Amino acid sequence: MLQFDKVKKICMEGAAPFLGDDFAAFTCLNKSQYVCLPGFCDVHVHFREPGFSYKETIESGSRAAARGGYTAVCTMPNLNPVPDSVEHLQAQSAIIARDAVIAVYPYAAITVGEEGRKLADLEGLADKVIAFSDDGHGVQDRALMREAMERARALGKLIVAHCEDNSLLRGGYIHDGAYARAHGHRGICSESEWGQIARDLELAAATGCGYHVCHISTGESVHIIREAKKSGVDVTCETAPHYLLLDENDLQEDGRFKMNPPLRARADREALLEGLTDGTVDMIATDHAPHSTEEKSRGLEKSAFGIVGIETAFPLLYTGLVKEGLLSLEALVELLTARPRERFRIPIGNDFSVWDLEKEYPIDPGEFLSQGKATPFAGRRVFGRCRLTVYNSKIVYSEA
Repeated sequence: MLQFDKVKKICMEGAAPFLGDDFAAFTCLNKSQYVCLPGFCDVHVHFREPGFSYKETIESGSRAAARGGYTAVCTMPNLNPVPDSVEHLQAQSAIIARDAVIAVYPYAAITVGEEGRKLADLEGLADKVIAFSDDGHGVQDRALMREAMERARALGKLIVAHCEDNSLLRGGYIHDGAYARAHGHRGICSESEWGQIARDLELAAATGCGYHVCHISTGESVHIIREAKKSGVDVTCETAPHYLLLDENDLQEDGRFKMNPPLRARADREALLEGLTDGTVDMIATDHAPHSTEEKSRGLEKSAFGIVGIETAFPLLYTGLVKEGLLSLEALVELLTARPRERFRIPIGNDFSVWDLEKEYPIDPGEFLSQGKATPFAGRRVFGRCRLTVYNSKIVYSEA
């Protein structure tokens, strides 16, 4: 196995080692506490550029990702312009080529302007994007989603869905549960998520399209996806660290606890953990969604939806799942690397990160390289500090 001193020497010489496919080749502890892990892959991030660079840029987002041990990310299309045509995509692609320090794979929108009325130029975009998604919006029209799936299947591309039935939202902004009732908030019911997942799984079964569900948060979603997999539907799904580690009992009257979908009930969190261990939940993505400080300072009702997470995902999950005996380190690394890369056909190359697993410290948003600072985990003590990240044989992050 590779020793840390050898990894360090190779890195300093500017050439990353060939690490192989076996987890044992990655987990290379010497007599110290350092461990070398393959470059993580996040299939759900918002880097906000072009259009909203005051929230995040490709440069700041990719540097934050490198600090979190990520060497590949997929960026969602809720931008300006929305990448719904080759011309509109070029604006984002040029910035990625100029500023990204890791691999950044853009999504294209499913519909023009993510407005859910007309399909985007799927054929023109297919060879230039990782997949199609209207993230931030559920595609409300069943017939339009079916047509999207049929065309995506012919192109060999995944449909990646933010599932949300607008008719069931009723102005809600946190989970429709005990906390909402106790504090006078309008709630978002769980069916707004799982109902559209059920619809889309019927369409995926009928069309044969590869289908991936974004950021699932409910126990019903886990059950529906589990049953669809048993019946042979080509479906995968992701959840995020906050849905695995928090629930509505952790809510505070603060915008840093507001995200979409919202933190659900404890039973939902337990169902997600069960889905993680039995293989129903295929991967963990961060849904890194930075906003300005002002946009996140308006309380639960009026703050923008979204939190940051790409710099804290591994330490949180290692501390909250691995050290608590809920998941092995090997399983966690697979959820962050092999599974997303396999589903989205993203190569790893000579990418890895080096971690000090014994380092304990509080999460401090003031240290973030991301322009976004809103996290419900501020102040939480975690183990695991990234010391070095290598992408494409180059050091892209090093902690002084």
